[in-house]
Amino acid sequence: MGMTITEKILAAHAGKDSVNPGDLINVELDLVLGNDITAPIAIKEFKEIGVKEVFDKEKVVLVPDHFAPNKDIDSAEQCKMLRKFALAQDITNYFEVGRMGIEHALLPEQGLVLPGDAVIGADSHTCTYGGLGAFSTGMGSTDLAAAMATGETWLKVPSSIKFVFKGPLNPWITGKDLILYTIGQIGVDGALYQAMEFTGEAISALSVDSRLSMCNMAIEAGGKSGIIAPDQKTIDYVEGRANRPYTVYKSDEDAEYAQVYEWDVSNIESQVAFPHLPSNTRGISEVGDIAIDQVVIGSCTNGRMEDLRIAAQIFKGHTVDKKVRCIIIPGTQDIYRQAMREGLIDIFIEAKAAVSTPTCGPCLGGHMGVLAKGERALATTNRNFVGRMGHPESEVYLSGPAVAAASAIAGRIVSPEQL
Repeated sequence: MGMTITEKILAAHAGKDSVNPGDLINVELDLVLGNDITAPIAIKEFKEIGVKEVFDKEKVVLVPDHFAPNKDIDSAEQCKMLRKFALAQDITNYFEVGRMGIEHALLPEQGLVLPGDAVIGADSHTCTYGGLGAFSTGMGSTDLAAAMATGETWLKVPSSIKFVFKGPLNPWITGKDLILYTIGQIGVDGALYQAMEFTGEAISALSVDSRLSMCNMAIEAGGKSGIIAPDQKTIDYVEGRANRPYTVYKSDEDAEYAQVYEWDVSNIESQVAFPHLPSNTRGISEVGDIAIDQVVIGSCTNGRMEDLRIAAQIFKGHTVDKKVRCIIIPGTQDIYRQAMREGLIDIFIEAKAAVSTPTCGPCLGGHMGVLAKGERALATTNRNFVGRMGHPESEVYLSGPAVAAASAIAGRIVSPEQL
């Protein structure tokens, strides 16, 4: 019996010829990631176990991106702890404000994650890197501490679910719409502790940006990871960024899957997730008349160049509705600069949108877009739980960048075709 791409990567990093779902294995890691919320806890645990040095200063990545730039004294202390540890350990890949970006946009951009890698991060959306054909998953801060010390982690090999997307994509449809549709079909626990493998001609048609967006939200279906086998688009993306060797894996024809789903994407329209679950999805034609107070375009899900280009295409010649606050957050400094070079920032400002330095702030209700009681936001972020973006009596709807931009202009949730 053959192996899936996930099983092949895990076998290689466990020093085994093969693994099976349910096996408990020790895995050597290519990268270990922490941010300003999760890493301080890990740093305390790291010191508690008496380890003097991280296993490899090149393979530990620390990014202050959640409450940075610091929003208050507590967040300043969190980031200070990260900074002091990074300097003391001579961490190569510590990204300070001005150099940093939203972690899951930054690491692929910097060539730190490559196809075939095994990566853990103390952040649930670490599954993003499956968009490059890596096995990546989120873990807790104590797991991060152990990984920083040893360069290894232990885990149970997940079974895999195969999602086959057939047919041509409709206008404005991106990976965000496909993953929202998927979560809507299988539910928030539909892939519990399983590897979600996305394939089919529609996936091949997606940009790398869209693939990263899809894998980013695997956790919202309970997935252990999301993954897309590398193709020429992947290789073209990483070739200019990689500074070390990498291995491309693909699933065997006779690999065994726990389940297989097949969908015709020509039947999939722009998706909107209603409060208070990412699985509470509807096609844009079923949304109805829903007024909004705020739009956020950004986050580790949709703050990449493709997202900003789509948004700018829609904003050009239009103005944000007077009743709406629109906040646009490029995922990294390089994305910000590229958007400036292409004139996108000027389009956003001309449209009366606010453009922010890279931060996760509004996604988790931290800063730069917190909602008041009774307010309603449409966001390209990944979660819309109760109180996720502020007051527990606020509401968050999720969409892709096209619907978000069109809705900011209309003052209610609409598709670009409805403008």
